[in-house]
Formats: sequence, structure tokens, C-alpha cells
Amino acid sequence: MKRFLPYTALMLVLSEVLLVLGSWLYSAAYPMSGVRSLLSGEGVRWLLGHFAESMATPLLVWLVMLSMAWGGLRHCGILTTSHRGYRERRALLLAILLALTLVAVMALLALLPHAVLLSATGRLWPSPFSASLVPVGALCVVLVCAVYGIVAGRFQELSDLYHSLLLGIRSGAPWFLFYILLTQIYESLQFVLPK
Repeated sequence: MKRFLPYTALMLVLSEVLLVLGSWLYSAAYPMSGVRSLLSGEGVRWLLGHFAESMATPLLVWLVMLSMAWGGLRHCGILTTSHRGYRERRALLLAILLALTLVAVMALLALLPHAVLLSATGRLWPSPFSASLVPVGALCVVLVCAVYGIVAGRFQELSDLYHSLLLGIRSGAPWFLFYILLTQIYESLQFVLPK
């Protein structure tokens, strides 16, 4: 796996380079095709001017939030199934109570008639509820992990919780690279191909 991911990333970079060169060659050979070159003035302006805009999608926020939630889960100790002492059992009970409370609050905000998180037509999909489901779910996991870690004594200081979230982002870093590469290829194809 350690060799597979770097070569996959390299293949994605080479695919983008081939797309840039291919769009240039194809648009030069068939100017009436509607294919736009990424090496033309318009293409270079689009490529450099829209890069950050192309990357700023909800999926990126989801990746960051899910990475933080994973870091919290891994380091708070809630996933360990070994012997739990009194402190860990109490922490688990509080974490479960918090999780149930958070689920109940989200249900009240989304499932009642005329709920705040419903769409203008009264539906769950698409709605503010469905748009916020992944980031709010990840934030709820972070809160539950924080409560468990603090009560169980895994997080002695605020910096322990902080570092667990950062370690989660660090473990999710390979996904960020692949997100950037795949998004760039997709957006480049959207630019190049005629509409």
C-alpha cells in the first residue's frame, strides 16, 4: 500500500499533464470542435484564476471534519474494548447521554413539521439538514470524544484534545492530496470539453 498510493498520485498528476497537452493539441488540430485548450490565454487564466475556487467544495470540509472526528475517536479511548474501570464506564455513560441528546436536538430541528432545517418545500433532501449532516455529525463525534476523553482521564489538558484532532487531520492528509488531484482533473475536463 505504501508504494501504491504514491504511484497513484503520480498517475493522476501525469493525467492532468496529458489533459493539458491533449487539449492544446486537439484544439489546434480541430479548432471547430469546441474543445478549449488549457494552454491558451483563456485556459491559463482559468487554470490559475479558478484553482482555489475549484478546490473549495463541501467535500473538502467533510474531509477535514471527518479527519478530526477520526482523530478524536482514535485517541480518546472510546474504541478500546479492553477492561473498563469505573472512570471509563462513567465516561462512556456520559458520552452516550451526550450523543443521544445531540441526536434528539438534530431530530427536533429536522423532523418536526415546519422545522428549521427543512427545505422551503418541507423536505429533508435537499435541505439545510442534508447539507449539514456530515459536518455536524463529525462535530458531534468530536464533542462525544472530548467528553469521554476528559471524564475517562485520557485528555488531561486541553492540549491533549487539540493534539488528537491534529493527529486526525494528519492521518487524513493522503485523502487531501487525492482530493486535490481528482478535483483538478475533473474541473479541467469540465473546462476543456464543449458544453
